[in-house]
Amino acid sequence: MARGTLHVLLVSAKGLHDADVLGKMDPYAILICRNQEKKSSTASGAGSEPEWNETFVFTVSDSVTNLTIKLFDKDTFSSDDFVGEAKIPLDPVFVEGSIPPTIYNVVKDQEYCGQIKVGLTFTPVENRSLEFGEEEFGGWKQSSFQ
Repeated sequence: MARGTLHVLLVSAKGLHDADVLGKMDPYAILICRNQEKKSSTASGAGSEPEWNETFVFTVSDSVTNLTIKLFDKDTFSSDDFVGEAKIPLDPVFVEGSIPPTIYNVVKDQEYCGQIKVGLTFTPVENRSLEFGEEEFGGWKQSSFQ
């Protein structure tokens, strides 16, 4: 079981299917790691090739196997359009510690609809047992003896 901090570098996307008929789409991403959800900035007017270069931090504390990135097109006068999603397996980063920016396929309704470039870094939590009489309070060790 992996425990620690997962840093996700959302670099860019390429070849996304344009959801806008008029003008260029304004893509953004929602990153989901188990029950944690983070939202990127909107790449206004970036069309099918947005660049974000944003880092997101997730706490991994139980058996998380995937990071899901859902891409949307921000719309002003209607609900945002779902562009597609990428499911990124996390086992390789748990083993290696770091995966350089890598391209993953974006799919919608089981069809390819572009690529997303993401880098991953995992920092495991030290898993040491506390010594007799020690308790941890917010990162500080305090003896229970006076």
